[in-house]
Amino acid sequence: MPASTDSQILERLDQILRVLALQVAADRSTTEGVWLLKLAGLDNRTIAEVLNTSPQTVRTLASNVRRGKFRLKRSLGT
Repeated sequence: MPASTDSQILERLDQILRVLALQVAADRSTTEGVWLLKLAGLDNRTIAEVLNTSPQTVRTLASNVRRGKFRLKRSLGT
């Protein structure tokens, strides 16, 4: 495959990932969105872009949830 085709495929996959991430985080608090998207394997920068916050906020919220300092208010459906 030509490099431009590979690049186009990667760009399209990135767009799909962001749309799916937005759907997962819809109608949830930022903390719940961070936790769900971390569970899905997204990096802090991507999560921050999707949730319109900073990577530092994502890191802090994820750490707080892992340490048990913050309980998720709603069931995550698992």
